[in-house]
Amino acid sequence: MPKKLVNALTSLAVKNAKPGRHADGGGLHLLVKPSGARSWVYRFMLDGKSRDVGLGAAGPDGISLADARDARDALRLKVKAGIDPLEERAQEAAEAQAAAQAAKVAGTTFKDVAAAYIAANQDSWRNPKHRQQWKNTLATYVYPVIGDMPVAEVETAHVLKILEPIWKGKAETASRIRGRIETVLDAAKARGYRQGENPARWRGHLAQILPARTRLSRGHHKALPFEDIPTVIAALRAREAVAALALEFTILTAARSGEAIGATWAEVDLDKAIWTIPADRMKAAKEHRVPLSPRAVEILESMKPLNTGGKQAAPLFPGAKGGKLSGMAMAMLMRRMKVDATVHGFRSGFRDWAAERTGYAHEVAEMALAHTIENKVERAYRRGDLLDKRRRLMDDWATYCASDGAAGEKVTPIRKADVA
Repeated sequence: MPKKLVNALTSLAVKNAKPGRHADGGGLHLLVKPSGARSWVYRFMLDGKSRDVGLGAAGPDGISLADARDARDALRLKVKAGIDPLEERAQEAAEAQAAAQAAKVAGTTFKDVAAAYIAANQDSWRNPKHRQQWKNTLATYVYPVIGDMPVAEVETAHVLKILEPIWKGKAETASRIRGRIETVLDAAKARGYRQGENPARWRGHLAQILPARTRLSRGHHKALPFEDIPTVIAALRAREAVAALALEFTILTAARSGEAIGATWAEVDLDKAIWTIPADRMKAAKEHRVPLSPRAVEILESMKPLNTGGKQAAPLFPGAKGGKLSGMAMAMLMRRMKVDATVHGFRSGFRDWAAERTGYAHEVAEMALAHTIENKVERAYRRGDLLDKRRRLMDDWATYCASDGAAGEKVTPIRKADVA
């Protein structure tokens, strides 16, 4: 019967050991790699299976031979008691990780998660006002209540403390704040900072506590009857201000005010009478070509002298203090003219005119407004943008805008291109 190894190694042997596994006895082994790195390993048998558990590095900067033997002896006692050192170590590691995560969660506030969410997503928010509104509403209404609170501890009572004081008096603001709190808490859950249901969720939760708010008439911008638009155009042409020309151009192109104000000379081809709005400036995030009527081209020609450097990046309609025209310039002009409508409302007037006074197809007018085709099948098959048909439509619209508005004749476009 082979003699049992007992303390077979010496400190010198540990130092000079060649690559390989060297037994000390009692399950303790010195493992030397070809690189010279050496470590202690304890091999044990449990439930008929042989397993190794590392004890740490060996050598002058690691565990000494004597300490390795002490560690082996402690583990041998555990094995005799039926304890698996590897499972015990894994459990200790899991507990340590859980404790670290708990400490991290406890130190992560609602404000921390909100700031991280805004930083990660703000580049995808095309409207700078949207970014600022997120920051302002959270700072004004939310942070004073839960900003410094661990995000894991935010509950329904906290959300109600924020919303109830403004739910009736500032219904629209309150609704947006609720949605933003819900989004931040969802982000916190996705990052592992909280568990359970979202206390800011509306359906099936806050809807059972807070009264349903009165829906505002958002999306229905006040518009003039299209019969009155020629009168507004005539009044605009009597003015020489940049804002007047910008507003007339916006009306003639049926564009959104932001699209017109943000337009640059690089987007315009006056020879082809086309204004191409890039996708990143469009609501639908899709490039939009606008055929320019002769009057729209005339307006842009009149703006050329203001672009003294001939820069392509210069705005079509510059502001008095440099840069582009203010977003409020056209609205303030309409207020001074006592026009009871919004700039956006002229798009509605254009759409009503196209439907009631012309024979142009529905999709032609919708494309002129850069509306997304709702029918998915039709959208998938429609590749073109009906530019030629829209050019005739916009020319007719410009002609109407320059008229006295009284004529009720229906414009019937020539449809040579429709014959197939």
